[in-house]
Amino acid sequence: MDEQTFAYGGQAVLEGVMMRGRHQATVAVHRPNGELALKHILVAATTRPAWMRLPIIRGLVGLREALSIGKQALDFSASVAIDDDAGELSPLVQSTIFAVALVIGVGIFVVLPSLIANMASRMGAPVLLREAIEGGLNLSLVVGYIYTISRLRDIQRVFGYHGAEHKAINAYEAGAPLTVESVRGFTRIHPRCGTSFLVITALIGFVIFLVVSGLPLWQRIGARIVMIPLVAAVALEFLRFASANYYRPWVRRLLMPTLATQYLTTREPDDAMIAAAIAALVPVLAADGVIAPAVAAPEHDVALAT
Repeated sequence: MDEQTFAYGGQAVLEGVMMRGRHQATVAVHRPNGELALKHILVAATTRPAWMRLPIIRGLVGLREALSIGKQALDFSASVAIDDDAGELSPLVQSTIFAVALVIGVGIFVVLPSLIANMASRMGAPVLLREAIEGGLNLSLVVGYIYTISRLRDIQRVFGYHGAEHKAINAYEAGAPLTVESVRGFTRIHPRCGTSFLVITALIGFVIFLVVSGLPLWQRIGARIVMIPLVAAVALEFLRFASANYYRPWVRRLLMPTLATQYLTTREPDDAMIAAAIAALVPVLAADGVIAPAVAAPEHDVALAT
């Protein structure tokens, strides 16, 4: 996508959906009584210097923004879905939870494959074979993790909202009316999906990490941890290119394996889930001037400087 075309998207949260636009992100979450609660996160308009719009760098900036908005959306959804009068978690608690999750994720998906593959190296395996073993283990762990959590009933509801998010975006990009009946008929698969991004990141990481394959074990692990943002930014650039050229048959064939993994992380949504996705998307489009402003007033507004 070029700078003139914004790629609308979002994420599933607990009992709801978050959608992101140029000027605003909106979270729509079902309360226990079935009513929808909305939170609008205002994205402060800033003019970025030219160097921040360069490939790779813009990916790093986008990742930072996505993490910030995603954390707020998840926290809001948790407080609404369980009807917690105490409100949202404090920034300190949010940061602590995120840090612990990050350490565990790095340990499982970076350190563990390196340790196992290093055993093959000690048994005489050449460097390239060791790297292939490590890359295969990493990809297997990613897909295995996705499959495992997809079997949990509570997570399946989140995946239903994930499917609703994709359907709503597909309907908007097709120029279809944003109604439950219209959105329901669209596919729950979309080329700009976080699941596909994870798989692509694992594959691209295998190639980029070859640069540090000659280092000793713990230096190699440390270098790979430092390079994770770079790998993610390159994966975002690939996904950006692929989604912009998705109409080409060869691109569709290239993405087919990553799109297939979305069947693990999406479910066919019910009408209430689709309604939540539409309720999140409409205010975002209105804030960008794409459609007429929504009638409903926001329940929460939080400014987010970018």
